[in-house]
Amino acid sequence: MSIRVGLENGIEGRSLAWALDYPGCFSYGKDGPEALISLPRAIIKYKQWVDSRTRDSWLAGLTEFHVRLEEVFECYNIDENYNPSKDEIEINAWFRDDWKPLTEAEVERGVLMLSWTREDLLDLIAGLSPEVMDAEHPGELWSIRGIVRHIANGEHWYLRRFGWEGIPRAELPDNEIERLNATRKRVNEVLKRLAGDKTVVGVMGEFWSPRKFLRRTLWHELDHIQHIQKLAYPLQ
Repeated sequence: MSIRVGLENGIEGRSLAWALDYPGCFSYGKDGPEALISLPRAIIKYKQWVDSRTRDSWLAGLTEFHVRLEEVFECYNIDENYNPSKDEIEINAWFRDDWKPLTEAEVERGVLMLSWTREDLLDLIAGLSPEVMDAEHPGELWSIRGIVRHIANGEHWYLRRFGWEGIPRAELPDNEIERLNATRKRVNEVLKRLAGDKTVVGVMGEFWSPRKFLRRTLWHELDHIQHIQKLAYPLQ
């Protein structure tokens, strides 16, 4: 089986390989070749994750496979006037694949996987003390509590790309768990009506579509679950 890959170079100073047909499956590298080399292991781990969560795994038949690079996107920066810039607004990947509308099955699987990532996140932080949640870490922008809030804020930001946010950010709950619940409720409401939607919008120099919305939303929570794991349990 051939796994189609979109490679995003320069995202926050590194490379990110996306398995285009499997939202939530990705790997990092210091450069493109390293990200691509890491992807098969990420695919195996992703399959194990899906297979362990449902009896009706859509990956049950995924055994032998190889990765096939379909497209490469080089990230770049612009300023608020859309002029090239070194360190202002980072423009992230738009792949040809992102033009494709989501199918009913992809929407159903997306909602299901988002429920799993949320379970994983809440299980991860459930036993952490307030001291651990609020501890500062050298070189990090946020505490673990701050990362949790950032996950919620990120989902609200993705929704805003389309004008789908529902609740103004200033009115979101201050408590991080309540904020997570509020933004995820809206994400699920929106996703469930996106099958077949061909909407593509340009916002602040970047293209967005329902397919990109789903892959970025899943990636964002999974990425920060790994981030929290490293901060909370550094010796594991």
